[in-house]
Amino acid sequence: MSLILKLAVKLQGKYLAKQLDITATKPKETQQEFLLKLINKNQNTVFGREHNFSQIQTEKDYRKAVPIRDYEQLRPYCDRVIKGEQSVLTTEQPFMFNVTSGTTGEPKYIPVTKQSEKLTSELMRQWLYRILLTHPQFLDFASVGIVSSAIEGYTASGIPYGSISGRIYENIPAIIRSSYAIPHQVLQLKNYEEKYIAIALFLLSRQVSFICTPNPSTLLRIAGFINTHKEELIRSIYDGKIDIKSSHQSEVISKLQKLFKPQPKRAKELEIIVEKTNNLLPKDYWKHLNLISCWIGGSVGIQAQRLSDVFGDLPIRDLGYLASEAQMTLPYLDNTSSGILAINTNYYEFIPEEYLETSNFPVLSAYELELGKRYSILLTTTGGLYRYHINDIVEVTGFYHQTPLLAFIRKGKDMTNITGEKMHVNHIILAVEKIKINFNFPINYYRVTPNFEKSLYEFYLELTDNISEIWLQEKLISELDQALAEVNIEYDQKRQSQRLQLPILHLMRQGWYEAECRREVDKGKREVQYKWKILCNQATREDKDAIVKTIQVKNNLF
Repeated sequence: MSLILKLAVKLQGKYLAKQLDITATKPKETQQEFLLKLINKNQNTVFGREHNFSQIQTEKDYRKAVPIRDYEQLRPYCDRVIKGEQSVLTTEQPFMFNVTSGTTGEPKYIPVTKQSEKLTSELMRQWLYRILLTHPQFLDFASVGIVSSAIEGYTASGIPYGSISGRIYENIPAIIRSSYAIPHQVLQLKNYEEKYIAIALFLLSRQVSFICTPNPSTLLRIAGFINTHKEELIRSIYDGKIDIKSSHQSEVISKLQKLFKPQPKRAKELEIIVEKTNNLLPKDYWKHLNLISCWIGGSVGIQAQRLSDVFGDLPIRDLGYLASEAQMTLPYLDNTSSGILAINTNYYEFIPEEYLETSNFPVLSAYELELGKRYSILLTTTGGLYRYHINDIVEVTGFYHQTPLLAFIRKGKDMTNITGEKMHVNHIILAVEKIKINFNFPINYYRVTPNFEKSLYEFYLELTDNISEIWLQEKLISELDQALAEVNIEYDQKRQSQRLQLPILHLMRQGWYEAECRREVDKGKREVQYKWKILCNQATREDKDAIVKTIQVKNNLF
């Protein structure tokens, strides 16, 4: 079966890889052709008519006709699509929406067309093909893909929303799907505890040679879950029973149970591993694991560095710079987050990082980038995003022929990201305002920073009155956590899966805020121009020195 599978991957990916190799030698012509073809196709849409698409003949025309927008500025158009209106952003009607957290508390619904899905699938096929060239054994045994559910719900007009990666996973050709260790029905489980039990059982039952999921924290979480519950899981494998009681999705569990058979021999192998090592870790129960695929750049790189402890010293192939809006790079080497800019898939523009705080900034095309420089990226897609400011910072790490190699560095202004939750300063403000109103909470000033090592957010609070530390520990932390979950759906999902931990609180000495203001004024900044930063990528030494007391839930540690 593995020979047939490899042949299928080779046949599907070789032509696409060759096509990218050719166009990578001429990024200017490729990008211009992509843009004008897209504009011409959508000139009779609502958006196309409002922005005079019929008059656009060059990149310069496009930039003059279409302003740069973030999602909130694009939301009115997306709302019309959600309601079922035709030809708003694209001539081709979207068949689903990718859902992710928005900056105002309302989720973002990213339109997905058949064309945008096709282009994403083609990138995935040649990504697999390029892996096969350097890792010919990576498909010798079962493959593992862990993604979100394809469909999480429906709009009022009946359009599904969920995860495009989940849809690709479910609809991949049967020959490839037959190698999956995890049945796609597992993705339909909404309760995370039940999902982890099912995932763990199917993973332990097979020898796996390739495992793939965007976030390395997911791999660490599953490995930890298996090791913690090893005795019960081994017993279930011996008996062939999925021991999930009182499930609200009994029909899904029933389908999975039919696929799960007793394996006393495999259970014995796992018992021997536990007897020898007192643990049950992937590096011991997957002897043929050949390759891991996940993100290794940006903030999640810290989590990726921990994988060798439990999975062994294995090569890692990055999945690429991808978001709910689009997939933008194609990694082709191991152990680097850098990838080829997908110039056949989207149209890109770039703003140099040093100009982001200015009102007069240059906008560059993909073929104008410089080695070693960092840029903010603007995205135009076949799904209906036009000059979309995705608020990410990328770096040019090299060139593939004439096309840039890009690596994701971090989220842009007013946003942080520990494990995919995309926390915006507006989420913090909304959550804190809710706490202030609901509890008459006497907060004066506050600041929030991500803790990438512990996968949690740290709140620095200067209070106007003394508050019981017990109340802060037993009530406020959980209420703050719930408030964040209500305004950021990605945060909610990461908390449910325990990829994010509960926030911790730092009580600050009185005058902390005033001291920072004085320091900035002393440096020459005008007092009226000084802006207090609520969300920062890291705390300053002065912040840490001003901590009077740290409060956290005692069981909130890894």
